[in-house]
Amino acid sequence: MITLKLEDADLPGDLAIPDGANGVVLFARGGGSQHGPRDPEVADALNAAGIGTLLIDLLTEHEDQLDRVTAALRSDIELLTLRLIGAIDQLTEGLESAPHTAGLPIGLLGTGTGAAAALAAAAARPRIGAVVSRGGRPDLAGPSLPRVHAPVLLIVGGGDPEILRLNEKANAVLDISEVHVISGATCHFEEPGALEEVTTQAADWFNRHL
Repeated sequence: MITLKLEDADLPGDLAIPDGANGVVLFARGGGSQHGPRDPEVADALNAAGIGTLLIDLLTEHEDQLDRVTAALRSDIELLTLRLIGAIDQLTEGLESAPHTAGLPIGLLGTGTGAAAALAAAAARPRIGAVVSRGGRPDLAGPSLPRVHAPVLLIVGGGDPEILRLNEKANAVLDISEVHVISGATCHFEEPGALEEVTTQAADWFNRHL
C-alpha cells in the first residue's frame, strides 16, 4: 500500500511492479466503491503479462461515502482528471516510496467515468503511452477526445447497447482507437469468461503500445 499526496487529497493505492516490467498501468476509478471488486483480478493478470499496475480511487473514502448518496462526485470529470494528472506526474518523477517507477512508460485503464478522466488526462499529458476503457463513458471527456494521441482501446459489453453507441461515437473522434465488443456481456463484465477476455485484450494492447 502506498499513498499519493496530491494538492487536495491523499489517495491510497496498491502498487505492483513485476521484475522487468515494460510499463505501469494506472487504474482510474471514478467512484462507487473503494477499488472495483474485480480490479485486483485485472491487475494480477496484467502483472502476469509483465506489466506493472497502480490501483487508486480518484475519490477519498469520505468523498466516496458522499458520492454513494449523491452520485455527484463520480461525474465531476474535471476533479477526477486533475487528480489523475497529479498521480501521473508523481509516477513520472518516481514515487517517494517506489522511486523505481521513474521513467517507466505509463498506461491508463479507466472504468465508468474514470475512463473519461483517463482520456482527458492523456490529452493533457502526451507521454501517456496507451489507454484502455473498460465499460467506460469516453463520451464524457468531451472536447479532450480529439487531443488524445495515445492509442485507445474501448472495451464494451455487447449486452449494453447504449454504452456501445456512446463508445462508437467516441471512437469516431479519437485519433488512434479500436472498439472491442464482448458478445453478451454487460458493463460490469460479470458473465462467464467476460472479465478474462477484458484482461487478455487489455494486456495485449498495453504490451503492444507501452
